[in-house]
Amino acid sequence: MCDRDTTEPVVVDQRGTDPHHRYRPCRPADARRAVERAVTECRATGGHATCDAGALSDAVLVASELTTNAILHGGGITDFRVDVVEPGAGPGVRLSVCDRSHDLPVAVPPTDDRGRRRLGGRGWPIVCRLAREVRVADLPSGGKCITVVVPLS
Repeated sequence: MCDRDTTEPVVVDQRGTDPHHRYRPCRPADARRAVERAVTECRATGGHATCDAGALSDAVLVASELTTNAILHGGGITDFRVDVVEPGAGPGVRLSVCDRSHDLPVAVPPTDDRGRRRLGGRGWPIVCRLAREVRVADLPSGGKCITVVVPLS
């Protein structure tokens, strides 16, 4: 994890009734669309979330990376939340992706001990680079939840 990341516990209510926040994507493409929809809806309802195409692209990429990692390494997505927040540091997209694994995400070197290039292993560093806040927490029901905030400005 990055030096600026925190690992404070995140309580995720898995019994929520709001379908917008309770949506569980089956594919990374579904998560990307959910992020785009959340930002668009925030703008349409008078929210102050403004962002350029690059900032929205960053949020979409992070959603894709987190859901891909949950599918490939975490035993599948068990919960997914997306919303637009406006904390003191400016507007951002908050994403929470939960999976079945307790294993922490890791960055692997791009080459092995013999200098051969490895496939994969670049998603977590991308998430850490683009998000201004990263939290990983164990869930009481098992597994973990990764929550990030990606700036929109």
